[in-house]
This record gives sequence, C-alpha cells and structure tokens, in this order.
Amino acid sequence: MAAIFFHHVVGDLTVGKPQIVELSDADTLHDAARAIAASPEGAVPVWRARAAPEEPPSGARFVGMISAVDIAAFVATAGDHAMQATVGEVVQPNPDLLREVDPGTRLIDALELMRNGVKRFLVRKNGSWRGLTKRFSMLYNGKWLKNSESGSPSAASSSNRQLSPFISSVNRFCCLSREDILRFLIGCLGALAPIPLSPICSLGAINPHYCHVEASAPAMEAIQKIPRDPCGVAVVETTPDGVRKIIGDISAYKLWKCDYVAAAWALANLSAGQFVIGADENGSTPISAFLEPSISSSVVDETEPVRSPRLLKKFSSRSIGFLNSHANQMRSMYRGRSAPLTCRSTSSLAAVMAQMLSHRATHVWVTDAETEEDGVLVGVVGYTDIFGAVTRSD
Repeated sequence: MAAIFFHHVVGDLTVGKPQIVELSDADTLHDAARAIAASPEGAVPVWRARAAPEEPPSGARFVGMISAVDIAAFVATAGDHAMQATVGEVVQPNPDLLREVDPGTRLIDALELMRNGVKRFLVRKNGSWRGLTKRFSMLYNGKWLKNSESGSPSAASSSNRQLSPFISSVNRFCCLSREDILRFLIGCLGALAPIPLSPICSLGAINPHYCHVEASAPAMEAIQKIPRDPCGVAVVETTPDGVRKIIGDISAYKLWKCDYVAAAWALANLSAGQFVIGADENGSTPISAFLEPSISSSVVDETEPVRSPRLLKKFSSRSIGFLNSHANQMRSMYRGRSAPLTCRSTSSLAAVMAQMLSHRATHVWVTDAETEEDGVLVGVVGYTDIFGAVTRSD
C-alpha cells in the first residue's frame, strides 16, 4: 500500500477549502437547488437548525444528504408549489453519511471510512492549526505561522513532530467530499504507481452489481430503483440474446444543475428512454416532440407562473440551478444528455479517475472491451470501487 496514505492527514486536504455554508432542514427546495448547483456530486448535507446563531456545525446536527434526484422525484409527485416545500420534508435521514473527524486523522483511516459509506467529512479549519504533514509544512505552515502568535522556527519544528491544538476561539469548519479525495489521488499518481496505469478489470474495481431499467419502462420506475451509492441507474436496451446495451443513465450528477420542474414533468410523463434522450445538442429535437399533440401544441407563455409538473406544458430554464438560460434554448426543455459516461473494462484506473473529475461525475459505466458491439454494459465504477483499488494491499 502506498506510503502517502500513512504520511498524510485529512488536514492536508483542507488547504484552500471554503468555510461550510449550512443548508437547514427548514430551508426550501429552492434553497437546496442553489446549494446543489454549487456543490460536487449533485448532493449536499442537511443540518438541523442551530439553537444559537454562533453554534458551530457538528455531526450531532447532521440529518442526511439531499440530492438532485430527491428533489426531482419529489416535485414529480407533489404537484403545485413543490419547490416551496422544506428540505426536511424530502431528505431521508441518514447520519452515517457524514463523519466529524479531527484534521490529524490519517488519510488511510479516512479512506476506510469512505469505503464503508461515509460521503462527507466535517473538519475543523482554523488558520492557527499547525498539524500539516511534512510534505506540506514548509509550503503552507510558514505562511500560516506569520499570522499566529507563535511563529518561531522551534514551534514550526515541533508541529512536524506532533499535532498542535487549535488556538483560535473562532470555530470554522469545511466539508470534504469524495471528489476532494479523488483530486488528491490524481495529484499523487506517481506515488501510487503502478496501480493508476493498471486496467480496472485487473484491479477488481468493476462493480457488476449495477442497477438498470429498460428504456421502455416509465422514468419514475428508474427513480424508484436508484441506489444511494452510486446514485444512478443505467437505462438499457436488452437484445433478444440477453445483452444489455446502455443508452443513458438517470443519476444525481446528470440532474445536477437541471430545471427541476421540467425534469419532474419528464419523470412523471415519459419513459426512461425518452427521458435520457431529451434533446440533441443544438436543441433541434426538444422533448416536446414526444408529447401528445394536445399538449405540445398548447405551450404556455414564458411569463406564466410555474404549474403542477403534471400540467406543465413547456420546459424552461427559469428554475434555480439550470445554467443554460439563453433564449434559443428555452424551448428545448430538460435536456437529457443522452450519451452516458462510459469506459472500457481495459481502461486504466487513472483514465477513469480523470473522467470522473472532468465531468464532475460520481460513477462511470463500464462496457465490454471484447465485444464488437458498442455499449454492452458489464458494470460500474464509483468512488468506493476506486478507493478500494488504491488501498488494496499487494
């Protein structure tokens, strides 16, 4: 196992991380949409309201995590004004998804926690902390010590031997996600050699137990089958000989910055295949092409208030978190981005990690490298699979 996992601590990854901004269970889904759009992995932690304004974040106040899938599924069934509902009505309580850890926690221990289901770390982040490991202490610690009361060389030397306590009275915290861990691993590919250049099939990183749904099935059926990790279900077409070919997926990261009201309407009214196909890249084939003539011919005015997702006549880019707000795109409704993120079973682990980071994805679907047909699905690679591969002992 690579030595970096024993020589680095969680505090090394907090450098440059912003202070946590809490999403309360009393906030609305509109607030959750804003928070999700600004976060990695298409999901954010939810906290119970503070008893006092100065009360710091804590694992005891953590409720669970709300994802883009949770919002879209709720709006699809709740009807009018669903985005005004509170986060507490939608989030599924699961305190095991977040762990409050000391910044001196070894990276190997943090990875083990994430392999066991933890998705976020709550870490105290104070400028006076001097517990960085040797690799980072010369680069960052000196700068921090200039702003602290004890900036002598002897204090810096002792900080390399033993973690110092927090000196500041201000409680500042940041949240580390699995994406932050993956970015760190990408920066340490040399230290992890030869694992990053090995095929994922030889590392045991492919999870064959993936969730899938037929393209002809209702999109809401896919939502009901989505597991918590990875939060995605493959939309497939099964050939007569039983081979599954992936045509898209419905997942938290695909819905990351979508128009939730539009996506909710599509979930309630379209098949899974129609949902993931959506519109092509230039918007020339909007989802309205799939609608009944009586619906698609009566398009509401862009200035009308948002109606029930089951009565919605037109998708738009008005809702919070949807980035594409140009006028020529307003008619295209929710765009499913039909091409799923895939790799071959012979792809290297480094290539899969790079794919996930560049697309801000939580998983990559794996297709068979030995078959002549494209898109034959054999499994999925997620964060847990990657962390297991890089920490597996020889």
